[in-house]
Amino acid sequence: MGPVTAGVLQLLALVGVLALVHIPLGTYMARVYSSPRHLRVERWAYKAVGANPDTEMTWPAYLRAVLAFSAVGVLFLYLLQRLQGVLPGSLGFDSVNPAQSFNTAVSFVTNTNWQSYYGEQTMGHVVQTAGLAVQNFVSAAVGMAVAVALVRGFARSRTGELGNFWADLVRGTLRVLVPLAAVAAVVLVACGAIQNFSGVHEVGQFMGGSQQWNGGAVASQEAIKELGTNGGGYFNANSAHPFENPTPFTNLFEVFLILVIPFSLTRTFGVMVGSVKQGYAILGTMFTIWVAFVGLMMWTEFAHHGPALQAAGGAMEGKEVRFGVGGSSLFAVSTTLTSTGAVDSFHSSFTGLGGGVTMLGMMLGEIAPGGTGSGLYGMLILAVIAVFIAGLMVGRTPEYLGKKIGGREMKLAAAYILVTPALVLVFTAASLALSTPPDSMLNPGAHGFSEVLYAFTSAANNNGSAFAGLNANTDWFNTMTGLAMLLGRFLPMVFVLALAGSLAGQRPVPVTAGTLRTEKPLFTGLLVGAVLIVTGLTYFPALALGPLAEGLA
Repeated sequence: MGPVTAGVLQLLALVGVLALVHIPLGTYMARVYSSPRHLRVERWAYKAVGANPDTEMTWPAYLRAVLAFSAVGVLFLYLLQRLQGVLPGSLGFDSVNPAQSFNTAVSFVTNTNWQSYYGEQTMGHVVQTAGLAVQNFVSAAVGMAVAVALVRGFARSRTGELGNFWADLVRGTLRVLVPLAAVAAVVLVACGAIQNFSGVHEVGQFMGGSQQWNGGAVASQEAIKELGTNGGGYFNANSAHPFENPTPFTNLFEVFLILVIPFSLTRTFGVMVGSVKQGYAILGTMFTIWVAFVGLMMWTEFAHHGPALQAAGGAMEGKEVRFGVGGSSLFAVSTTLTSTGAVDSFHSSFTGLGGGVTMLGMMLGEIAPGGTGSGLYGMLILAVIAVFIAGLMVGRTPEYLGKKIGGREMKLAAAYILVTPALVLVFTAASLALSTPPDSMLNPGAHGFSEVLYAFTSAANNNGSAFAGLNANTDWFNTMTGLAMLLGRFLPMVFVLALAGSLAGQRPVPVTAGTLRTEKPLFTGLLVGAVLIVTGLTYFPALALGPLAEGLA
């Protein structure tokens, strides 16, 4: 079997499995967030934080709860790292320095999981399990909660209430993420991923010297790392490391974990708004973009020129032999079109155009299918913009799901769209304009520019993957990427929840002959166009200076 055929078969198998679980998982999540019952363990959690899960919240109250919970998470994780040197189970590692502690705390709380450090040489078992792994669960649950709040904004009318954040957070964690992650961890252990709390030990002799590795609860963290679209690995090599991702099957299984909740949330959306066809329209948009990006990536990496690439069967530099070009391309597209950031290959070693594909996936806003929750609310924001564009074409007040899209709604949607590009371009420009930050670039010219552009694109979009080659463990990059992650996570949430509150307060608009049918394929095509034009072209000048210049050279 040739490498191209193998890559296509992996894609088809993945699509088939995702299709099988889409309806049951999506419907189950809709029931989770709509159920009036609270489990006993959930009531214990509510008592621990002093919350009444039956109290409905307006959007300002919901936002305050999100920000307060996240602020406590940043503080706790920061202190845990600063105290690591005196904690048990630290494996002899010192406390993490302040700049890196701030960056890592912000990174994991914002579901970015950007790592400017070697995991196996920096973090002990306590920080990994009690700090980073916990945030892998709750940061994903926060994104799902905000998405559900926006869905309720479309589903409800003449009310300003969007549900209860604490109930949404706890249910998303205990009823969705924990059970799925437990099953996934068992599968990974069965396939060879490690799960222990062993210390540092020698594993053999290499080139006259010894090789040392430390163990850890790797399989359990790997499961929620992918399932929650987090991305931070136990080891610096991330999902290219055989302890995290040992076989081609686990590689494909981890891609499945990355995509399963974001794609299934479209079904949750359709059930909660009372029209599964609306969910299929959003799913069709996400799927179209994802498949197109996978095809484009495989073409750029398989379109080899020269005898070395022909002998390897593709552009194999920076890729694991056990995964090949097909598996690496599928993983790279899936991780950058979501907010995962996990990698099984070095994106910096992809072809010039292939590296550009990974960047463009993040620049679209990571909405195809996007992160756990963030992908859904990002795509719904673009759906609002798409119906507004359609309304301008026909001279009719735009409507979406029975809600009028007026000036207030469009201002909030436009602010959401503009925040992330502003962060990416301003921080990239500042890093290249100052004297010392460019010293962190491994490569000159277009590729070096791409390293910096990728770093801030990854940070501001809460992705977390790196281009490999940029030394980001400096005070400048630790601080600036930390700020980009904070602002890129929570400023958009402000606009999402404000939009949800505005929509929930409206009276439903009756469907007439002139109403745009947003469940039809025509709207899916319009939405794909809006995604590519509104978000993609924003970054075209920057892409022309980096990956496009390199790829066309």
